[in-house]
Amino acid sequence: MNKENAITPVFPVGKGKEDVVIRIKDLKKRFGDNHVLNGFNMELYQGENLVIMGKSGSGKTVMIKCLVGLMQPDSGSIEVMGKDITKLDRKALDLLRADIGFLFQGSALYDSMTVRENLEFPLRRHKERFRDRADTETLVLEALKSVGLSHTTELMPAELSGGMKRRVALARTLIMNPRIILYDEPTSGLDPITAKEIIELMRIIQARYRTSALIITHDVDCARVISDRMILLVDGINYAEGTYRELQRSADPQVKAFFK
Repeated sequence: MNKENAITPVFPVGKGKEDVVIRIKDLKKRFGDNHVLNGFNMELYQGENLVIMGKSGSGKTVMIKCLVGLMQPDSGSIEVMGKDITKLDRKALDLLRADIGFLFQGSALYDSMTVRENLEFPLRRHKERFRDRADTETLVLEALKSVGLSHTTELMPAELSGGMKRRVALARTLIMNPRIILYDEPTSGLDPITAKEIIELMRIIQARYRTSALIITHDVDCARVISDRMILLVDGINYAEGTYRELQRSADPQVKAFFK
């Protein structure tokens, strides 16, 4: 495949190898004759918002599942904060996952639990991490306050709008104080005004908590506003990399197709 016009910087300005929090090398995964990932490479840097865009079926979801250990790649390596997750046992992998927040596309709140109970769930699952914080109520209120929903503690998910559900799900992620947040289509299914509010909230969280974020999205406007850097996933590889402006100016037809 011709990559002559693709933008592929070695490191973002001011970043170096010591700043890498996720490194994926030559990741391959196939299902029968369907080669989904064909040697995908990626580096996420401390404090960076990295957007990955790709068409439906391009391998974004498979890559994310491999990244969090829900799926085993056929070959390649995945290092998260210096640890190769393909070589970790289940206990070590669970400990590492506690440092990785995941905002699911559908929010994934438990319908039978109140907002407070939804936020308390990860705290109960990782009791050892929070054994010195017996007052979970304070943690819940702090997390909800950070997303502007401190008044919703006793509401059920059915009583929340789509945007509120997304904010609660983000609060549930933040309550674990993660170093890395994975966003799966954070603006999908939201009206334009609510989508802008979620994007702005993501920017505030990155600035306030200095999190590193990997953002999977089809939303070009979201990518334009939120990204420090972008990777375009085409045919299972990191076909083009660069800032939004760099990629938007590319003459490569494969790249230009994303910005039409």
